Amino acid sequence: MRSTSILSTLLIGLGCADAFVSPSPRSACLVGNDKNIRVVPTSSSLIGMSAFDGIKGPVQSYVDIWTPMFRQASESGLVPDFLLHWGHGAAMTSVLLSMGVIGAYMGWQIRLGNGEDVTPLTLGDTIREAHPKIIGGAFFFFLLGGQGGLVLLDTQGKSILESPHAITAALSVALLTAQALLPKLFATENGALARDVHAYLGTATMAVLFAHLATGVNLGLSF
Repeated sequence: MRSTSILSTLLIGLGCADAFVSPSPRSACLVGNDKNIRVVPTSSSLIGMSAFDGIKGPVQSYVDIWTPMFRQASESGLVPDFLLHWGHGAAMTSVLLSMGVIGAYMGWQIRLGNGEDVTPLTLGDTIREAHPKIIGGAFFFFLLGGQGGLVLLDTQGKSILESPHAITAALSVALLTAQALLPKLFATENGALARDVHAYLGTATMAVLFAHLATGVNLGLSF
């Protein structure tokens, strides 16, 4: 009896081992005996289900408006497969490495007391004036590009909102939104604290954006 119990435990462990090796969003393991088998989603599946269950339907409905046009363009040869697969990633990477990095640099220049300087990067504005414009522009392109990414993913027959890339995207948008709101507090009695939070949270936001880039590359290489 003890040997049977140990053997069952080992088999269950082997069946669930894929939870540690990048499982697909729908991966699961079978638990039970021949008479009573149940499917248990792996941790990756549970994360995907719990994070976006409430909005998957509306988002999918929105994506479905645009997918047929992109699919038709792909099938007719107007859009090369390589561009369909990597176009979103290339565009968003260019925004992050240009507007994102420059905007973050300017933010720290303001904090270091150089906000009134005019440089070739500011195009005639002071650093203090250029910083919100550049970061605001990056945020706009991230939001617009994110929608395109969902459509292109759906066009290629892949599930949306079921990957670490989707989770880092949501976290990035939340952090950028918080960053956009914090300057409203600069003129209040808690202005100094708001500026500190804005500076350090901005650095954390950039780290999350680069993590988002990494998960995007991983997603692109997965199919």
